[in-house]
Formats: sequence, structure tokens, C-alpha cells
Amino acid sequence: METNMKLFLESMVGARKIYIQPHNMPDPDAIASSFALHQLLVSFGVETQIIYMNVIEKVNSKKMVEMFQIDMVVKDKGFVTDPEDYVILVDSQVGNSNITNIKSEKVAVIDHHIDMGGKKYLFKDIRDHVGACSTIIAGYYKEVGLEPSKDVATALLYGIMNDTNNLTRSCDQSDLDNFYWLYGLADMLRIKRLRMNEIGREDLHAYAKALETFEVYGNIGFVHIEDCNDSLLGTISDMVYTIEGTSIVVSYAKRTDGIKFSVRSGENNIYADALVKYILKDRGVGGGHKEMAGGFIPVEEMSFLAHKELDTYVRFRAISYVEERLGVEIDRVLKN
Repeated sequence: METNMKLFLESMVGARKIYIQPHNMPDPDAIASSFALHQLLVSFGVETQIIYMNVIEKVNSKKMVEMFQIDMVVKDKGFVTDPEDYVILVDSQVGNSNITNIKSEKVAVIDHHIDMGGKKYLFKDIRDHVGACSTIIAGYYKEVGLEPSKDVATALLYGIMNDTNNLTRSCDQSDLDNFYWLYGLADMLRIKRLRMNEIGREDLHAYAKALETFEVYGNIGFVHIEDCNDSLLGTISDMVYTIEGTSIVVSYAKRTDGIKFSVRSGENNIYADALVKYILKDRGVGGGHKEMAGGFIPVEEMSFLAHKELDTYVRFRAISYVEERLGVEIDRVLKN
């Protein structure tokens, strides 16, 4: 049987330039995966450039780029490639709301989210049972018998830790195996430094606002924050998820460009991916995993809210879905 790396390298033959593109606002897993993949391909004599289309928002993501001196180039939305260029999508897929599609005929994908389908890739490795994209890339190193450098091992280890919430969220056996393999190769002092830089001082106001607006109905926690960026919204969802009695979290931010959603679920019968899609009701784009998901309704699709209260709409949709799936009636009286 041909290996993933053999097929991957064969798919690049004839490419003019090769770009590695994580999603628009790269988080630690996307950055680690892109960095490690770049270094792996360099070992095969394949030169690549890591590009992204928006901003690096998270404090720990910025720290990773600085710490490992990762060369990541920002491109504007007008950036286009030559027809002979090859684009490798990492930790995202064509059609996802979190990535700007580059017009290229040669596209590959390495991802751990649910397969969105509808696109023919030159190379495709999508494993939605895996907790982190970093796990997939670490597996490539094992496959070719190459030990990653200390920097690469440290980045990948942190990527796995970050996306699986320290091996407590959506973990697969391969996440565990690669975590312990990388643990023996990584610089744990650098891991500690990254863990100490996960919340920015400027984010504290948003955290305070989240606690002010936090409401609980049954076991569902809701947070509505105005004009909050994607990364911070997800981090706030993780924080609220730890509050006693809350096993499902729906956080959302109304912004000038639309409404962003972040969902968490610890209930076996409630998939975060399905819940966010139900809330969106065929508007915008949403998806993710069993325990964590995100969604977005662009401003041009928000007319349905003209005569509705956003908070009421979100609560009604979320509570209705949970009641239907669990076969129980959620207490619709706000808990103090």
C-alpha cells in the first residue's frame, strides 16, 4: 500500500510554487501543523511558503510564531496564484467560512474536521476522528522515519494540547500516541512559557463582559458579547464550559460583518457540530466536531432577525434542539 507521504509528494510534481495555507486566523494547532509540514517538506527538498489571509489573534499563537521564528506571510484577499501553483490547505477545507479560497487548480487538504465534500483535491487526508491536525502531521514524521527537531516537536505537542484541551476533548488513540512520542522530544520549558501566554491583558474586558452576560437555562449556558473576535469567542466558550452545571455552551458575537457562534458540548447525544447548524437554520456556514464547533451568519443573511430579538432566537433554537435530542423539557426559567 502506498504511504500518505509518497502520494502527497507525487501530487506536487510539476508545481511552480507550493503554498501552505492554514485558516484565516491561525490558532496554535494550525500554526504548528503548517510549521511542521513546511519543515518536513524541506527535508525532502521541497520549498514551500506559509501564507494566511487575515490576522493572528491569539496571544499564544503570536508567541509561537515569535518563539519558533516561523516565516508566515500575510496575503490580502486579492492574492491569486498561478495555475501551476500548488496550495496545501491545513486545518481547514475549501468552502469553510474560516478560510479565503485561493483560486488554484492544484489544491491539497490535510484536516481533522468533518469532510465538507464537493471539492476534488490532488491529495486529501481528512480524519475527523482525530483531535488535532498536529497529530496527523506528527504521523507523517513517523511514517518516513524522521525525528522532528526540538522546535517542531514542541510546536506539535502544544498544538495537540491546545486543540484537545489537554487531551480531554475529542481525543483519538493517535492523539495520545503522538502526544507521548512528542513529549519526549519537546522543550517543556517552552511549553510552560506558551501556557503562561494564553490570555492577553486586552482580553480581560471581554472576559468580564462574558461573565456579566452569562445566562443558564437547564444545562445550557449562553453568552452574548458584542464585537468579539473569533479566537477570543472560542476561548470564552472554553471558560464558560467549566462553570458548574453547564454541559453545553452557546456563545455568540454580533459584529458589523455578521454573527459569529462558538459552541461546546459535553453531552453524548448533543453534537456541537449539529447544534450550531440547527441554530443557523440553513443560513451562513457552520461546522466542527462532536464537542466543539463554530458558525457564522453574514450580515447580508441577517434580515430574518429584523423583527426578532437575537438572544430570544438563539435560546429558542438551542433549547428546542436539546429538548428534541434528549427527550426532556429544559427549564426555560433563567437560573441566577
